[in-house]
Amino acid sequence: MCTDRVVAMEQVVSYARVSTSRQGKSGLGLEAQRFAMKQFAASYGLAVSAEFVEVETGKGHDALERRPQLAAALAKAKSLACPVLVSKLCRLGRDVHFISGLMVNRVPFIVSELGRDVDPFMLHIYAAMSEKERENIGQRTRAALQAAKARGVKLGKTGVVRAAQNRAEADEFAEAMRGTLAKLRKAGVTTVRAIAEELNRRAIPTARGSQWHPTSVQRLVERLG
Repeated sequence: MCTDRVVAMEQVVSYARVSTSRQGKSGLGLEAQRFAMKQFAASYGLAVSAEFVEVETGKGHDALERRPQLAAALAKAKSLACPVLVSKLCRLGRDVHFISGLMVNRVPFIVSELGRDVDPFMLHIYAAMSEKERENIGQRTRAALQAAKARGVKLGKTGVVRAAQNRAEADEFAEAMRGTLAKLRKAGVTTVRAIAEELNRRAIPTARGSQWHPTSVQRLVERLG
């Protein structure tokens, strides 16, 4: 006599975040995050039981109070006794103290770009590295503004703020695309033209919400260094 066993899939709660209302309305970055988490869940046999999406900055030690969707994701994961899945650690935040505080909730986190078996200790290490990257972004933004001023560009207060925001958003979008580019290259999609065609096929927009071209892929690659 033969009986079939039904093996229940492990549940996870997914969380995606963009840090500006403009990105939230256009979906910039969100589709890349969702795609990465979907692919990861399929690879490891995980079932996404609930999805939470947030449009909010990740800065500050009190960020959880300003991020109700993250709080809701934590509560849902705790009720299901399952992990929270994010595409990148920076989607939780770039502040090591904030991420350490999240771990006090005793809800495990899975970061798709880091792999399935990264323990809390290593997450602390990666969080410290993410915080350092945030500092580097700030330094690059200030350097860009100083260079613009040296070229004679007149930036009023609004212009300075907008320029800094544009640079930060461009850096953040590029980081959100890093994992996707790595997977395409691993799959043998390596030229800028082929990458542009594949991104368009997957309906992943550029930072401006338009289609990709070889030149826009090249700029993205150069921004990522």
